[in-house]
Amino acid sequence: MKIPLKITFLGIEPSEAVEAKIHQRAADLDQFSPLLQRCEVWVDAPHGHHRKGYLYNVRIRATVSGEELDVDRQPDEEDVFVAVRDAFDAMRRRIEDHFRRYRGKIKRHEPSPQARVERLFPVEGYGFLKTPEGREIYFHRNSVTAGSFDELRPGAAVVYSEEEGLKGPQATVVRLVTTTVPA
Repeated sequence: MKIPLKITFLGIEPSEAVEAKIHQRAADLDQFSPLLQRCEVWVDAPHGHHRKGYLYNVRIRATVSGEELDVDRQPDEEDVFVAVRDAFDAMRRRIEDHFRRYRGKIKRHEPSPQARVERLFPVEGYGFLKTPEGREIYFHRNSVTAGSFDELRPGAAVVYSEEEGLKGPQATVVRLVTTTVPA
């Protein structure tokens, strides 16, 4: 961390044990993220005594790669050490999300594979798809979404989900599309 850790206690007396725990957790964050530039922590007991005692609020502001990330754990924890742990765990998740975005590694779903209807047996309620690679995949009437089995025709473009069936590959979901699929 380029700028030293700053800890502020609000509404409670400073505690060496709490400060030591915050320093330890901040050092863990610094090891996890070498681009951590600064970290500020506020520990607050905003509501004073309740029936159950103090409820602690922990807020952390960290600067990573020039972007400020904030975590504010609302006062619902009676143990200040648990509140500190939860706040630092949340900050670590925020930093992980930041780096995923920074590196462009946001999870993207693969597009569904496409095929065309090769053969149809409407009376029996099943058919076969042909993939662009030339594989045949069985499908049943119940696999076709929105009850559109009767709208299918040989050559119709579909997207599908596949699993291995007893007699080979079978489509578990088949959805009619309007774009064409290569033969």
